Amino acid sequence: MLSYDQAEDYLIQALPSYQRIGSAAYKKDLNNTLALCAVLDNPQRKFKSIHVGGTNGKGSVSSLLAAVFTANGYKTGLYTSPHLLDFTERIRIDGTNISKQEVVRFVEEYKELMESVQPSFFEMTVAMAFDFFAREKVDIAIIEVGLGGRLDSTNVIDPILSVITNISFDHADMLGNRLESIAGEKAGIIKKNRPVVIGRIQSETIGVFKKKATETDSELIFAQEICTVKLDEERFVLSENAKEKVFSFDSFPSGLRGKYQEENLATVLTTIAELKKLGFVLNDSEVLLGLEKVNELSGLRGRFEIIQQNPLVILDVAHNEDGLKNLFAQVLPLVKNKLIVVFGVSKEKNLDSILPVLPITADYCFVQANLPRALNAEELSQSLTLKAGFTGFLGGTVADGMKKVLDSATSEDVILVCGSLFVVAEAMHFLDSGA
Repeated sequence: MLSYDQAEDYLIQALPSYQRIGSAAYKKDLNNTLALCAVLDNPQRKFKSIHVGGTNGKGSVSSLLAAVFTANGYKTGLYTSPHLLDFTERIRIDGTNISKQEVVRFVEEYKELMESVQPSFFEMTVAMAFDFFAREKVDIAIIEVGLGGRLDSTNVIDPILSVITNISFDHADMLGNRLESIAGEKAGIIKKNRPVVIGRIQSETIGVFKKKATETDSELIFAQEICTVKLDEERFVLSENAKEKVFSFDSFPSGLRGKYQEENLATVLTTIAELKKLGFVLNDSEVLLGLEKVNELSGLRGRFEIIQQNPLVILDVAHNEDGLKNLFAQVLPLVKNKLIVVFGVSKEKNLDSILPVLPITADYCFVQANLPRALNAEELSQSLTLKAGFTGFLGGTVADGMKKVLDSATSEDVILVCGSLFVVAEAMHFLDSGA
């Protein structure tokens, strides 16, 4: 019998993984996923689902929706990617990770199938999630798109509703270098006669979504036309635009503190309003509980997560132009003395696209995550300090960089870790271990 470590190592090392090798692991069709699901008796057809895509915010939106369903008493599956600390985070029911024993069982039972089909790591993970949700008889599953949408492995489901958060530049090498082409890939999750909630109205993409909705006879709902959400100190304020109010509350706390969550929360509340029309019982008191306790009920981490005070240490998985712009807009007003950014990116990152949103006044600690896709810390340092005039120093590994920053920071400084989910994950592991 395999140990969990052996099973996880088999999944990660034996199967092509985007985390390790980048775009070479991206399969541009659904054939492998369909083949896997066929052997598993098509588990994706045995539970209701909601499909969540977009560039930024899809993880937050997925987790918020899952928390609201759990708070309302629904047995709720949640599939997200990638993971931060452990593979089992990708597959959850009511905030509890799939057990390590279940992962081992799946690998042992279907190892021959994997070797026959030769799926990617992500394709096998999706199949595992669908199989688990079906066998556990979840009432609803929130499925986050991995990359793109049209050709993403998760796109074998027939959801009751789809959500597309926003469109920004990311993975241009695979999705295209124009917002319209990226939107076309994301719009691939819109299904026939299924409503779709669009989180942000953008002039470059609205036509793409309208065309796809017309082709599929799908109702198109724009969150910005339904409600707005604004952060006011510690609470979010809700303004509904419809003549008849859907919710009994006008303000609420959320476990996600970032100001950039305003758009995500408006998207979530619009989606909840649509779900009520579809017959789901989602009571306001439990909706509020889900929004406030999202971290506990879904397991979400790494979204404007404050780890400690004095110095203030914030972890955020923002990594592209749109995400970093919104992140720094909230962080900069908190800085009393010095902002120190522990920063690392992947090799395929277009640095020219993110340079304009990085504050020149900050000090940067350049680090490299422990995976092949990570850009060398020295190369990143040269690109930002020598070529672009930023101030910074070489941190090396994420753990070494965190130690250097914490040893030198004053209680008045702000330490921000961002640029890559994998950098945040290693920083989180370093801080959680008490190193």
